[in-house]
Amino acid sequence: MSTCRPFFSVIITTFNRANLITRAINSLIAQIETDWEAIIVDDESTDNTCLHLLPYLSLYPKIKYVRQKHLGVALSKNTGIFSAQGRFITFLDSDDEYYPSHLLLRKEIFIQNPSVKFLYGGVKIIGNQYVPDRFNYNKKIKLSKCAIGAAFFIDRRTAISLNGFNDISLGTDADLFDRAQIAGIPMMKVNKATYIYHHEVENSITNGIKLKFQRT
Repeated sequence: MSTCRPFFSVIITTFNRANLITRAINSLIAQIETDWEAIIVDDESTDNTCLHLLPYLSLYPKIKYVRQKHLGVALSKNTGIFSAQGRFITFLDSDDEYYPSHLLLRKEIFIQNPSVKFLYGGVKIIGNQYVPDRFNYNKKIKLSKCAIGAAFFIDRRTAISLNGFNDISLGTDADLFDRAQIAGIPMMKVNKATYIYHHEVENSITNGIKLKFQRT
């Protein structure tokens, strides 16, 4: 029996997105690159998310399902990180999707650049192009200038050494990115957009914060 690690561990965290998560999973299954495992972390959904996932769990043994007490997105991602077996960890938000070449392109970059431990970038943004500034919720910043964590690819041991994501109200992705830079982790930006970031969804974290702090 082979004990080889998968090249990628794809972490999908979800909370009450039963109507959207199947789109995300279908885009993962459609990947040209097939050397991956997926860890779905259900953050105590109450919308029968598990029922929507059962067909995938029965057909695809490399898709694993973890249900936990509600902890929030940052700690849910950490559950996935510390459960992962792949050489590199990446993410797929349950309301987003991949282009078919997403994993293949990153694998080629890692193989061609073996010293690189952290890839970022390569995101197509659909919908609202702005989010609240993590230092001032009443100020808007363009998403294209942000570190979008869903598109991060991180060496597993590096992610663990950084202790994953910090549980803060906003800017968890930028915080991890900053800590990786300070630690001197070899990083590279990807310019070809193969991650589809759906920011038109009203219940996304950043859209929700924008509405909460909006002043009229």
